Parts: sequence; C-alpha cells; structure tokens
Amino acid sequence: MLELAIRTSDEPIAPGQYRHLATHAWWMGTFFAGDDVHVHYSEHLLQQWTPADPAEDWLLDRELTGRMVWLSGNGPAAVDAGFDLADHWPTGRFRAPHGDFYAELNGNEPAARPGSWAHPTPAFLSALPREPEALLERLIADSPPGRGYTGPFPSAVDALRTCRVPAGVRATIYAALRLLPAVSVAEVADLDGELHPALVHDDGPVRSELLISPVDGQYAGERDTVRRPPRVGPPVGTVIAESAVSSSVVDGLGALPGF
Repeated sequence: MLELAIRTSDEPIAPGQYRHLATHAWWMGTFFAGDDVHVHYSEHLLQQWTPADPAEDWLLDRELTGRMVWLSGNGPAAVDAGFDLADHWPTGRFRAPHGDFYAELNGNEPAARPGSWAHPTPAFLSALPREPEALLERLIADSPPGRGYTGPFPSAVDALRTCRVPAGVRATIYAALRLLPAVSVAEVADLDGELHPALVHDDGPVRSELLISPVDGQYAGERDTVRRPPRVGPPVGTVIAESAVSSSVVDGLGALPGF
C-alpha cells in the first residue's frame, strides 16, 4: 500500500514581500432557465499576491480563457435563454486589504474576517491541535461528515487551498486526514500533466483528490469527480472541478516569480 512520504517546508516571506499563487483551473457552474438546469465547465487563470502582513493590500487577477463545455442540459437553449459565461465569474484585477476582494462590489468596506478553515488566520492556525488524532477530532467537530459537500476532508482542503498554512500544521493535517477510513494515497497527474502525491477522499457526492507538492508539501491543486448519481446534473464519472496551483515568494505586489 502506498504511504504519503512528504516533507513540508516553507519559503520565508519577509515584510514587503508577497506570496504569489498561480492557478490554472476548470470549474463547474450552473445556469437556470425556468425549470431547466444547464451545467457548464469553464477554464480559469488566476494569480494572487498575498502580503506578509494580511492587513496590507492583496491583489487578485482573474481571467476567463473563453474555453467552455456543457456537462449537462442544453447549451444552445441556455444561450437562447440569456446565458453569458462572464455573468457567472467576476474577472479583472481586484485589490483590497485582508484579501476582501469583493467587498466593494457588495457595497461594503474591506475588513478582516474571523479565523476559520476557509479563512485560516495566524491566530486560528496557532490554536489548532498538533497531534493528528486531536486535529481530526477538531475537524469533525467543526464540520461533521455526512452533510453533502461538507465534512473534515473538505474543511481541511479549504484551509490548504489558501497556501497560508505553515509547514508544521500542513504535516499534521495530512497525517490527520490519513486517519479517515475513506482516504487513500495515490500518484495523480494534475491539470497540466505534472505528477503529484495525492490524498484521495472516496466518499460522499464526489471523489476528491488533494494534490500535494513533492518539493515542500504545499497544496498543489485538486480534482473532484461525481461518484453518486445526482438528481440533476452531470453523470457519475464526470470531473466537475480540477486545478493546478504553484506557490512562490516575490518582492512586490504584481511581481512575477523569477526563473
């Protein structure tokens, strides 16, 4: 049986520097036209710059490539009913402190959000247990399994996806997730064809693959595949989310990694 043999480490980030994330993804969306549900799958390119001090400005660049397929429903009928992919995803450049990028779109002032698995602040992360068994208990208490797309595995992935989880905490999270009976280890190719060790959660509505960088144990992407027949939507075996993510430290807001 494969085991997860990953060393976690962090690239230091100093005041004035930024963590740069580059994401290549395909994501599912739905369009409702009367009683009909049309499910689309579109390609996205994102870059995000996160400062060492989260109270400073963050920068997000979101782009739609225009590539799209229909997973279920009737694409031409959806277009006739007014479907426009650009209406479903905010694109462009967004800049805001605390990473609260869409506050102004919603008529609010950017503000710090309380710590959670989806928004892992330093205080939230420092308070987590450091033993895998205790951390799994905390994950289950915060997000009980058996509630659709929620549960300990999705909550852990929410935190890891930010790439703001320190190396030691990442290692404990991986060890905790291996204690779940539905989790196994595999080698998985990401969206761009690069091989990664992965934790695979084969339970619930989707089969989720969490890809991990073999270099530093950082989050490197994911893939979700329908595993339970839905009432409406794509059939079993359909990939409904897939991403490849790289992380590095750069010297300025908007700067790109060197090669």
